[in-house]
Amino acid sequence: MSDAGPALEIVEPGLLALVEDLGRPGLGALGVGRSGAADEDSFRLANRLVANAERAAAIEFVLGGLVVRFRRTATVALTGAPADVRAGDRAAAFNAPFAVRAGELLRVGRPARGLRSYLAVRGGLGVPPVLGSRSWDSLAGIGPPPLRSGDLLPLAGDHDGHPSVDVAPVPPPPDDVTLRVLPGPRADRFAPSALRTLFATAYEVTADSDRVGLRLAGPPLRRAAGAAAELPPEGMVTGALQVPPDGRPVLFLADHPVTGGYPVIGVVAAADLSPAAQLRPGDTVRFRPTAPAAAGAPPRGPGAAASAARSRRPPRG
Repeated sequence: MSDAGPALEIVEPGLLALVEDLGRPGLGALGVGRSGAADEDSFRLANRLVANAERAAAIEFVLGGLVVRFRRTATVALTGAPADVRAGDRAAAFNAPFAVRAGELLRVGRPARGLRSYLAVRGGLGVPPVLGSRSWDSLAGIGPPPLRSGDLLPLAGDHDGHPSVDVAPVPPPPDDVTLRVLPGPRADRFAPSALRTLFATAYEVTADSDRVGLRLAGPPLRRAAGAAAELPPEGMVTGALQVPPDGRPVLFLADHPVTGGYPVIGVVAAADLSPAAQLRPGDTVRFRPTAPAAAGAPPRGPGAAASAARSRRPPRG
């Protein structure tokens, strides 16, 4: 069910703006990846703040710059990488619901830290679903394409009652990010020094990173003597640290391929994937080992308060 007529007009999409929801779980056997919001914690929080259903579609946008004209009065929330916000001539804030009046422009500046922000509108975006989801999969080219100036978006009427939270105190993305890593299914394909290198290195996120994965610059992870550079294709998951022949790991994000042929040295804990999705080119990231029993717990440190404010989520596929 969708509300009649468009409610939003994209005036400026910024660097990249996408419609995303929670993706297409369960279709991997058909060769279709899950996709969905890259920073799932921030996406869920945005919907909670406007009393939307959990998987209601929202806008994911990169490095701010989004300008939207509202054709009707709406309740909205912004989460993720924080930036200055103007609703008409009024200042607004991230991580709190607020109203935008009919005819007003919502403008989002450039964040000082973090990469991805989310705009949820009460009712959710009503673009047509593809294979059960309103998400854009950049690798497969499935779903609504990236938003452009002049695009008109309807609402879906996908909400649960009225907002019950005034503000969710969430700290900005931290300067130093450390991600917990579970042993990978192919760690035996690497030299004993490879894991030591992985956990001792501050990797730099490179400019060719995207929603498929973070490509990391640092010392190469050496293969075990006699180990093949490639394997028969096998299933991949979000958070997999795949190591191509050059030895420099790639951390798979939301739009990762369903299968891959390079060995996976480790898998980032599901609870740490949202901080990973906020890393921008030039940022550094470290890894530390963890046990399966601890992998589902929220991260400690600067991100702990954010995790407490957000709903828990199932493991990603």
